[in-house]
Parts: sequence; C-alpha cells; structure tokens
Amino acid sequence: MPKYIFITGGVVSSVGKGVTAASLGLLLEARGLKVAMMKMDPYLNVDPGTMNPYEHGEVFVTDDGAETDLDLGHYQRFTNAKLSQKSNVTTGSIYNTVIQKERRGEYLGKTVQVIPHITDEIKASIRALTAGSESDTDVALIEIGGTVGDIEGLHFLEAIRQFKYDAGPNDCCYVHVTLVPYIAAAGELKTKPTQHSVAALRNIGIQPNIIICRTGSHTLGADERRKIAMFCDVGQDAIISAEDISPLYAIPLNFKEQKLDDTVLRLLALEAGESHLEGWRQMVEKLKTPRDHVKVAAVGKYTGHEDAYKSINEALIHAGIANNCKVELTWINSESFENGVLPGQKLKDYDGILIGPGFGSRGIEGKVRAVTFARESKTPYLGICLGMQIAVIELARNKLGLERATTTEIDPQTPDPVISLLSEQRGVTDMGGTMRLGAYPCELREGTKAFAAYGKPLIEERHRHRYEFNNAYRERLEAAGMIVSGTYKLGENELVEITELRDHPWFCASQFHPEFKSTPLSPQPLFRDFVKASLEHRRALKR
Repeated sequence: MPKYIFITGGVVSSVGKGVTAASLGLLLEARGLKVAMMKMDPYLNVDPGTMNPYEHGEVFVTDDGAETDLDLGHYQRFTNAKLSQKSNVTTGSIYNTVIQKERRGEYLGKTVQVIPHITDEIKASIRALTAGSESDTDVALIEIGGTVGDIEGLHFLEAIRQFKYDAGPNDCCYVHVTLVPYIAAAGELKTKPTQHSVAALRNIGIQPNIIICRTGSHTLGADERRKIAMFCDVGQDAIISAEDISPLYAIPLNFKEQKLDDTVLRLLALEAGESHLEGWRQMVEKLKTPRDHVKVAAVGKYTGHEDAYKSINEALIHAGIANNCKVELTWINSESFENGVLPGQKLKDYDGILIGPGFGSRGIEGKVRAVTFARESKTPYLGICLGMQIAVIELARNKLGLERATTTEIDPQTPDPVISLLSEQRGVTDMGGTMRLGAYPCELREGTKAFAAYGKPLIEERHRHRYEFNNAYRERLEAAGMIVSGTYKLGENELVEITELRDHPWFCASQFHPEFKSTPLSPQPLFRDFVKASLEHRRALKR
C-alpha cells in the first residue's frame, strides 16, 4: 500500500505549494522511491482548458490528453512521476461526476450531500491515482490548491482529513506551506500569520506534521523555529525554512540540507535507500555558472502574465543548460508590431526568435511580421503550435503572393485557408476538452533539422489545437522553400507536424508543444538546437 502526503497552503495564494510538492517528490525519488503526483483545484471549471491564460496561466497537457493546472509542469520537470487524467481534479469535475451518478440513480434515492458524497468522490479520486499500481507506487503526493480558510476548498480539506482514518495514521503526512513575512519597521520575521493559518487548519481537524515557511529573502532563525514549533505543536526538525532561492532548481537542495526527506520518511515509517542527487547538483551548478549567453525574443499575446508561457520559459532554461549558456529571454507583445513599431527595430539585437501558442485574432498580424523579419534576416526561429501556423501564413503571403492567406480560425471566409479546421473538429460545439489533445506519433524526414535534433525517425509529442495545415497548399509551399520534416499518418492523409525553411540556417516550427516534455536533466531537442543555433548566430555576428 502506498503512503500519502498532502500539501496545503496558508496565509496567501501562490505561496509555493507546487514547487514544494515537486521538490519533495524529487527528494523521495532520489532515495529510490516511486512517487505519484496529484493536484486538486478548488474552482468550478471542470478543467482549466477554457480559461484565459491571463486568468490562470498556461494549461499543461499530459500524454493522455488531460488539460491540467500548470503545477503539473513543475511535477514533470522535477520528478519521473507518470502524469495523466488522474493527476488533476477540480471542484467542477468532482461535482460533475457526482451529479451524473445522481442522474443515473446510483445513490438509490438518497439525499446527495457534500458529506459523504462529495468527500467520498474526492477520496476515490485519490485512491484511483495509484489504482492498479499499488505495489509500484511508494508515495503519492497530493497538493490542495487554494488557501486554508477559503470556503471553496473546504470539501477537499475535509476529504483529506477523513483519508487519514481510511488509510491509517502512519500512512498519511500533512505538509503545510505558509508565509512568514519580514516586517522592515520591526526588523524581524513575524510568525503570527503562520500560527493563525495552522489554527485554521486545526479547526478543520488537520494537524500538520511539517510546516514549510516561506520567508522571502530572509532565513528562518532558531527563535522563530521554536516559536512556530511551540504554538503549532510541530517538532523543530519539521519546521523548514523556504527562503527565495535562485535558480528554482536549487530549492530541493535547500530542503535536502534541512533533511526534509528524512523527516517525511520517519513520519511515514518508510524505509528508503541513500540519497542520490549528484546529477541534479551538477545541473544546478551548470545553471549557475554558464560560459556564454544568448538573447532570445519570444513574441506572444499573453505577455502580461508571468505564468502564461511557463513551460516555454523553463524549456529555454533547460536548453541553456544543454548549451552551457544563459538564455536571456524577453517577451514582446505582438500587438506592438501592429501599432507602428517595426519588427526590425525591436528584434534586430536578438539572437533567436520564438513564437508560441495562442488563440483568437488579437496580435496575429504582428506575429506574421515578426516571422517575416526572422525569415529575411536569417535569424534562428522556433515556432510552436500557432507559431507554426503563422510561419505557413507568412510564407503563403510573401512567397506565393496569396495576400489574404490566413487561418479559418481568424477569417472563415478567406479565399486561401492555408490553415483550416481539423476534420475531426467539424461539428464540435463544446469548448472544453474537445481539441486535439495529448501525445501523437510523428515521423521525421531524414536530412532535416528536426531529424538532426531528435536523432531518430519516430517521435511522440503532445498537442493542443483545433486547426491544421491545409494539404491543398503543400506542393506550392514546398516549391516556395518550405520543408515538411515531420508528419502524422491519419488514414490516407498526412497531417503536417513540423515545417522548416530550405534557405535558412535554422527555422523550425512544430504543430505540437515540445515544451511540455522538457526537463532540466533532459532538455527538449528542438529547444536545445534552437538555442544552439541562436548561439552560433550570435558568434557569427561577433556580438
């Protein structure tokens, strides 16, 4: 039977529960244990797939097509946990399941209530995380979204309170992540918010076993540890200081120095091997001391939200590690190129240009102009999802003379729909969970940049889109300089997955999302080679 660790948060949102859960998962894996990871979100959306990135940040996609919270990206970048549809539930998905059961009569006429029906469904989803692999998974880590004290998360907290009695007291561990603010006027860290947060948790019936204290730029001192231990009834060895650390990937090493993994193993009465973090330590040192640097401009439309392109940001960091250089990334709003700013004015000093995913018409023309600059200036270019579609549109307009060429997402009446709706999407009316989602195979063409990056003929990458390359234009676009370097066989048809340019040092664009599989120990091949090409471009210009 697996053990269970529940991670909650208090005082403020965005306190670092996701990174804490991922870091702890890494430390346990380094001891030879197999972990499973899960995020429970309190909002009523069935999943975050229909949310605007400004509202929620990026949507992370799993191999089996789940649209999930961005914290699952942290889980994948830090651990080897297998993420799937089971790894993310929301209040909306839980209520949706319960209501469907009620409509089918599965509750045999009983009054359906939050307790026991909602809480039982939550507990069932926790058990399902390790179902079929209980002998395989040693520890399941479950992060509860939101903040203790919020009414919207009470059902999750009640469910994990009950879970201890279902699983057994030695099989559950509660980790509470909380803010310990520094008050400059007083010149000290204040533990009172943490005390109140833990009190709120205890009022629900949950006594935390470990408290992770976010302390900003300050380190928790012995006096603060004693005070928190005394008022929160937690041993001093279970009070962990979590000051702000850069780079992000050094956080597990900070927790390791404070023996967080030892404390967890003791509380769970779990035996494990010696810790092996040598590879992770070497990666962090390499990240801290790069030999070179490269400047990349990422042109997007959700540039006002730090987490809107979280996986892309991290994948570029990983690519920098692989090339022993620091990637200096700047996000540029594509709308600026529609309001009088020439792309050359902003982009000429960058060594590489990236255009990422997006939906809707806003900023599209600015992205087309950015691609024109990348193509004509021979600046290395990486396009992702919409970034591939924009590259195709730009080539059709400027090389084939199809002035109104575009995607039917933007103009359903375009005379030249070089990007059109996937055949499987026709007739689809619901927005949530209906795109082409998850991992699909892609056959690579030898002699291409894509094949050189991956080093093998068949790959598998994750998708999230409704529109595709229109094969009616393939022959003309190939004559104009486009190379189709990756395809997916769909019956008699081929879906274009990767395009390149013939007369360009490095121009590669994928319909899939390569960023979702990148990790610091295994950088994604396209990102790695894009940064390498950008570095070579910089050196060629002697910048």
